[in-house]
Amino acid sequence: MATTSTLGSRRNAAQLRALAGVERELRATDSSGRRKYLQDFSHAFRSYDSVVSTEQLSTAISASDVLLIGDYHALAASQRFASDLLEQRAQPGDRPVVLGVETIFAHQQHILQEWWRREIDENELRERIRFDTDWGYDWQPFYSLLVTAREHAEAIYGLDCMPREDLRKIGARDRHAVDKLAEIRERHPKAVILVLFGESHLAPEHLPRQLKQRLPKERVLTILQNVDPLYWQATAERQDRIDAVRVSRNVYCVFNATPLEKYESYRLYLSRCQADAGQPDLVPTIYNLIDSLLCFLDINQYSSHNGTQPKFLVDLLPEVYNGASAGRLRQLLLRASGDFPKLEGMLQRVEAQGTVYLPSINAFYIPEFQMMYAAEETARFLHHACRGLPLRHGKQASLGAQSDRFYARTVEHALAYFGSRVLYPARPAVRDPQGSNLTSKVCQQAMKSALRADRDDFNAAAQDLGYKLGSDLYDAYLRGCVSRTALRHLFLAHIEQAGTASQVVREITTKCRSTRKKPCHSVK
Repeated sequence: MATTSTLGSRRNAAQLRALAGVERELRATDSSGRRKYLQDFSHAFRSYDSVVSTEQLSTAISASDVLLIGDYHALAASQRFASDLLEQRAQPGDRPVVLGVETIFAHQQHILQEWWRREIDENELRERIRFDTDWGYDWQPFYSLLVTAREHAEAIYGLDCMPREDLRKIGARDRHAVDKLAEIRERHPKAVILVLFGESHLAPEHLPRQLKQRLPKERVLTILQNVDPLYWQATAERQDRIDAVRVSRNVYCVFNATPLEKYESYRLYLSRCQADAGQPDLVPTIYNLIDSLLCFLDINQYSSHNGTQPKFLVDLLPEVYNGASAGRLRQLLLRASGDFPKLEGMLQRVEAQGTVYLPSINAFYIPEFQMMYAAEETARFLHHACRGLPLRHGKQASLGAQSDRFYARTVEHALAYFGSRVLYPARPAVRDPQGSNLTSKVCQQAMKSALRADRDDFNAAAQDLGYKLGSDLYDAYLRGCVSRTALRHLFLAHIEQAGTASQVVREITTKCRSTRKKPCHSVK
């Protein structure tokens, strides 16, 4: 069995590499992290007491009067968590819920009330609270929270005051927020008060201490999100996925994003602020993911020869298009392939996952950045690049039989899924519902069934089998049973050649089956 420290190092190897690049850029851009107020938060939560289930967290939430939820402003998952929690807590016949937010100034409460009464629409609300000027983060996740509150809560209140940009006055903002919460308690004596405030405000000696002094009888629960040291500690646990931990008596932490995802969202926010058109620069993001996966697989992107390394992979780096480039992208795809149905299929994938790699033009299209899918498409690109981009400019693979096409797509999905877990370990595992192991015979049966299906079902079957193989391969890697050298050889395999893809599928199933019960050992 793998030790907890070994599991953590294997799960985090590629993510730590990618994270280092993002953090270097952020430190050069934003030096505020050295301020004592922010360091109070980072120093306060270094380890947790225990892993807790969703049910245990819900019990703690139900027993609380005030819920302080830490918000990482640039991360949409933070606001979505608050929205989901509010909806879950506001049950018919239970205590009413009131929402308080840092995003809106208290002096703008009358504007919020007009929106609450449906006297103004979304656009007027956004403009009058000066959201883009005074806050600047993504509007949609925050607005979705407001809509959820209007549908399920008793009231919404703005809690913040000026000045936001002066950290010397940040303590005064905490005191002001506590005063507002005391007023809310007087107006809503029976309500559960749900507060969404920046995470640094929730260090024990900041807002929580002042709130306890002002309202000593309130049962206050602090819910942090994605705190780095707690996340790294949790990755060393044997479970595939940990949703929440108990930090101390009245403090819990939930995990709905990885550190890489969190800091990348902040880098994209800064990039969007600096861009004239308001579109973030996603090229550094994708190239950083590529570089991290290359490092993980020990691939030399400057190698001048084929064989154990791809030739000059550095010259094969992709273009990256954002949502504003849809028209240009359609033209490029049509020129490259001339296959309109295939083009529409690619664009449907974009709608489903927000990021897609397009091998015919060697480009990423990212109208909506989501780290999990960006990681998957990065691995997909790398598999194509390791083979010299065989489908670039609309080239057709040399595959003849449909069985070869099925296995080729299966391998591509397997390596794409595997790479996504390497870069984004929080992605859920994909396993057979019956708990049966994948064998060459099972894969052959899936192939024969897919050959009798239509185009959509054919592709869906290849993806389903590929994801399961990728999941098994990742588990084998965590156990220390598949080396990085072996993984690199899988990425280099020329599956566009007849017979090769089925051989790779057999190789993956053999490795995973024969090593499933072996003890963990050092992997290089």
